[in-house]
Amino acid sequence: MAEITSLPEAITELVHDGDLVALEGFTHLIPYAAGHEIVRQSIGNLTLARMTPDVLYDQMIGAGAVERLIFSWGGNPGVGSLHRFRDAVENGWPRQLSIEEHSHAGMAARYVAAASGLPFGVLRGYVGTDLALFTPGIAPITCPFTGETLTAVPALHPDVSIVHAQQADRAGNVGLWGIQGVQKEAVLAARRSLVTVEEIVDELDSRCSVVLPGWVVSAVAPAPRGAHPSYAHGYYERDNAFYEYWDTVSRDRDVFAKWMHEHIGSVGDFAEHLELVAADQARSVS
Repeated sequence: MAEITSLPEAITELVHDGDLVALEGFTHLIPYAAGHEIVRQSIGNLTLARMTPDVLYDQMIGAGAVERLIFSWGGNPGVGSLHRFRDAVENGWPRQLSIEEHSHAGMAARYVAAASGLPFGVLRGYVGTDLALFTPGIAPITCPFTGETLTAVPALHPDVSIVHAQQADRAGNVGLWGIQGVQKEAVLAARRSLVTVEEIVDELDSRCSVVLPGWVVSAVAPAPRGAHPSYAHGYYERDNAFYEYWDTVSRDRDVFAKWMHEHIGSVGDFAEHLELVAADQARSVS
């Protein structure tokens, strides 16, 4: 049964040095508050998995917390490159980063296989790409019924999966609505799981299209606005200005390091971080 706890306590309990961690979210409900707490607690040597790593993973990579990335597509959505990600791959700063690249469908199949208790997933994918030449574990397989050549990918079992949702009830059942990505599959595939939520409620909203029962979740932690700068459908909109701002901050190592220290390392919690971001934005328009 899911334990309702604070975010710092949940991260300390569930995320450890060297873990394979999936912080999943697709367009919205990206668990920024949890990622920041991992950085704040100096948890490192992580392997991160994500179907679409964006600014959050750029921050964690630039902070030196990550030694390996398993992913499909990476970028600052609507803006351009992830400069800290590129710097780590191209120049080894702040540390060398190894990568394992898949397609979106391949990553989804890996989570689904793990969630289903199967050793691998099968898809019609990777045809016409050279990913199989560079990514171990992508293998052709012949269908025993039709003779068709398909692609097999190994199940992906995170040590801990972290997602953000709109609500959880007091029994630890989690509800979310809007674009879902692979949040459900990532939680079911993981050995441990944490869900941060906008609020704890007596009864889940009728809009909830995905409900994770409390018995499949290790912990739930309240984190209001914990998906910022992405959005939480029904709670707040995407902060497009922040994504553009991040492109400037992340281009220079010293500017990035100063921002991370002031906005993540030196704050007490995510609410304080949001206050600093709001103050930055107010100054930029004054």
